[in-house]
Amino acid sequence: MKNILALVSLLIAAAACSTAPPANKDVTANANKGAAEMTSAVSESDIIAKEKAAWDTLKKKDWDGYGKTLASDYLEVLDDGVHDKAANMAEIKDLDLSDVTFTGWKMLPINKNAVIITYNATVKGTLKGQAIPPGPYREASAYVNRNGEWVAIFYQETLARTAPPPSPSPAASQAKKEAAKPMASPAAAGADAVANEKLVWDTFRTQNYDGFASYLDKDFVEIEADAVYDKAGSVNAIKGIDVSKLELSDWKSVKFDDYAVFVTYAITGPVLPSGKEYHSTIWANRDGKWQALFHQGTPAMTNAASPKPEMKKM
Repeated sequence: MKNILALVSLLIAAAACSTAPPANKDVTANANKGAAEMTSAVSESDIIAKEKAAWDTLKKKDWDGYGKTLASDYLEVLDDGVHDKAANMAEIKDLDLSDVTFTGWKMLPINKNAVIITYNATVKGTLKGQAIPPGPYREASAYVNRNGEWVAIFYQETLARTAPPPSPSPAASQAKKEAAKPMASPAAAGADAVANEKLVWDTFRTQNYDGFASYLDKDFVEIEADAVYDKAGSVNAIKGIDVSKLELSDWKSVKFDDYAVFVTYAITGPVLPSGKEYHSTIWANRDGKWQALFHQGTPAMTNAASPKPEMKKM
């Protein structure tokens, strides 16, 4: 998926896949949805306004108001791990946020009852009395329609890295050439999110890049520390990367509705600069087929003594 370190990002990006089981009452009972039914029932401007309003509640220290912007099953992924709503609400009280600047807003519809909003943020403030690094940060929030109200169900933040990734090693370049031969089609993604994610990782390990691409939706977007990737960029980034020593653990998932699910997990291994990263994938069932629509990777903080850079959903 990307290049957090030519060998890091590429592996990390590899985590951009997982599938989702059905659940929830907010969606029409027909898995074979057409493109028209995939159109969001909310506008991009409305979702941007909601996201900005959530940040404003933090600046005003309106904790009750902030809590109302989150779904009860809300999860956020930061550089210190995965937090549920209760943990988030407890931690934000140590935040003193003075200013936030936003750029690059972009909405990606999941279906008529769920959307993803991505953007960049630069911040000023303190956490537990210590200055927060200003960023910029690559941000993503997913909103769902619950009983007629659009609330945030997922948030992830990644500190942007501007340094270019190192060039692929000779071994990696050779691996790309050897992997050019056609490979068997991978198993279809099903209703088990963890099983589907493992299927994706199998394509990495066997260098079946066409197979990996088959798991990604045509509108697929991936956010990493170094860049934001489309489907072609993510497929290209993983080529030639050795993921054999990476381990996946700490699986968690939240169902958005019958046709979308969010899955998050940790990746650990010696090739990762920080030794550990947190990755998430949103899977969507479109036209009866589950495919990865969105993926994001966040390197774990390397200095436990430094304040967390994240602002919004701690």
